[in-house]
Amino acid sequence: MSNTSDLFFTKTGLDRGAVERIATDALKGADDGELFLEYRLTEAFVFDDGRMKSASFDTTQGFGLRAVAGEAIGFAHSSDLSEAAMKRAAGAVQAVKSGYTGAWAQGPQRTNVKLYADENPIDQTPFEVKTKLLGDIDAYARSKDSRVRQVSCSLAGEWQAIEIIRPDGMTVRDVRPLVRLNVSIVAGEGDRQESGSHGMGGRTSYEFYMKPETWKGAVDEALRQALVNLQSVPAPAGVMPVVLGSGWPGILLHEAIGHGLEGDFNRKKTSAFAGLLGERVASPGVTVVDDGTIDSRRGSLSVDDEGTPTSRTVLIEDGILKGYLQDRQNARLMGMKATGNGRRQSYGCSVMPRMTNTFMLAGDSDPAEILRSVKNGIYAVNFGGGQVDITSGKFVFSCTEAYRIEDGKVGAPVKGATLIGNGPDSLTKVKMIGNDLKLDTGVGTCGKNGQSVPVGVGQPTLLIEGLTVGGTAA
Repeated sequence: MSNTSDLFFTKTGLDRGAVERIATDALKGADDGELFLEYRLTEAFVFDDGRMKSASFDTTQGFGLRAVAGEAIGFAHSSDLSEAAMKRAAGAVQAVKSGYTGAWAQGPQRTNVKLYADENPIDQTPFEVKTKLLGDIDAYARSKDSRVRQVSCSLAGEWQAIEIIRPDGMTVRDVRPLVRLNVSIVAGEGDRQESGSHGMGGRTSYEFYMKPETWKGAVDEALRQALVNLQSVPAPAGVMPVVLGSGWPGILLHEAIGHGLEGDFNRKKTSAFAGLLGERVASPGVTVVDDGTIDSRRGSLSVDDEGTPTSRTVLIEDGILKGYLQDRQNARLMGMKATGNGRRQSYGCSVMPRMTNTFMLAGDSDPAEILRSVKNGIYAVNFGGGQVDITSGKFVFSCTEAYRIEDGKVGAPVKGATLIGNGPDSLTKVKMIGNDLKLDTGVGTCGKNGQSVPVGVGQPTLLIEGLTVGGTAA
């Protein structure tokens, strides 16, 4: 792992030996836990309506101290990186193990795998280069089509350094870059206006996104969507076959199914998938994995926020439920192995089992063949927001780009389509799986219990029979 040992101790004047003793004393008698140190730099630029709307830069640092005793968690955090603050935190977390004597869990497996570079993207690229990029995007978008009425674009970068100290003497360090570029365009004809957007990102530097072929491609895609939506007609309503496009539509899989496969929901038996290991939960051919080991992807991590190396976890294989996503606490309580999915938004948050890059593997059907098989349905290519009930699996998702399918051919674009269904039930209605697996372009952010973390999604083209489509067509 990257050597950031001097970052927290030289910068703050902390004594490593004293800090390790505080962690050891605080966690004595607990089952598990750690001292999590974090230093993070973030910047964001927003260009809107022909001018720079905002530019921000922020530095945050702090620690989180966590003691795990059975099902209970004692957690305290502070932005004050001092021994005094850590001692106060130690007093707070000790209450959770009052009268409790645990068997200290074996630490995570060590790894030398590094999935991304250490370089700080914020310092690598000059300020004026980043702001010029957004101005160039605005000018290029407006020059492409006279129907462009508004252009919004943003660029964001982050550099996070962490160190995890366990009282068994284990120390894990990581340095995590993250960047993202977004373009949104409003196009209009007469009184009608419609929008389109495209984003991309990953755990890299800004260099790739500064290339004209990259950012112009993002503009072209956002404009294409806006112009398609200008021609859209009201969406039909009813129960019908739905073809989901490859890539970003995997967000439906992430929300409607992925959260239900997280260990905490299954341990507490609040997930629709609880108690179903080894049973058929999906159509034959459906294989879903969570893989945090893909180089430079937005959801990838060399180690999770407990120090466990990430892994490729098979969740559903050929329709059979094979596993759950686990942090250390839930894995231990369920008698399973931690999968490297213990994540937290920041030092101020405790760990939960979370997804990394979650996607369905490819099948053997040609996407064109899938479309030809549908007499009357919807082809959903892009999604916006959605809501999911983890316990029941019910979901509602809005489509930002969708089309009618009539007699096996893609027809008119539709506006206002929503997909309504049940995640576990929808898995059993998958009838055809395309051979065109694609991951999203690096824009996913997942929320759970008030915490947000970067994630990736993906899937091949899918045919699902019998989804409810909400629309406004008469």
